[in-house]
Amino acid sequence: MTILAQITYLLYDLIHLVYPKVCVACGENLLDHEDHLCTHCLYDLPKTNYHQVDDNPVAKLFWGRVSIFKACSFFFFNKGSKFQTLIHKLKYDNRKEIGYELGKHFGCDLLSSEDFKSVDVIMPVPLHASKEKIRGYNQSDWIARGISASMDTPVDNNNLIRLMASETQTKKSRFERWENVDSIFQVTNPEALENKHVLLVDDVVTTGSTLEACAQELLKIPNVKVSIATLAVA
Repeated sequence: MTILAQITYLLYDLIHLVYPKVCVACGENLLDHEDHLCTHCLYDLPKTNYHQVDDNPVAKLFWGRVSIFKACSFFFFNKGSKFQTLIHKLKYDNRKEIGYELGKHFGCDLLSSEDFKSVDVIMPVPLHASKEKIRGYNQSDWIARGISASMDTPVDNNNLIRLMASETQTKKSRFERWENVDSIFQVTNPEALENKHVLLVDDVVTTGSTLEACAQELLKIPNVKVSIATLAVA
């Protein structure tokens, strides 16, 4: 080992002695090969495996509302769990890397489904520009990037836009959630999506109103097919 390499390793060890790498879910120290989440927490994720089930509860959210090809979520969002903490940190604590890391694992699962293998482009649910400026990033975009890295499928984060900022969906009824996002999305270049299978990505699905509103706009495009993938289902 060269002197430079020895110094690099010493500096690396010193940095992580002062600022240890810890798991964002459980707080335990990470091993050298682990990024953001420890192996135990990844194994412990309450995964749905809905990508292997056609008539799963996420897919059923959209039945009779909008024509979705496939829909699934990666894991269950249980209040009070350490995985609720993951979502909170992703959305509000500037920990966008959580979305990317979980997106990579989600993408690996999606590749095991023949239906999701046919996806041509991945599109995150957009934030309004004013909200994204305040937050500094769109968490759904980072999830989409992680999925893209595993599936080797491009991300289009410019074509679907949110025309106006909506109120928070928290504590709204299903109808109020739908009313809150009705007609607030637009596709700027529909020709680029003709004959494509689009994977619409979001962080958490509750009633599906936001995803429904996005899908309705995308389905106006000739021969487009829309599937949905969210990191968690509430």
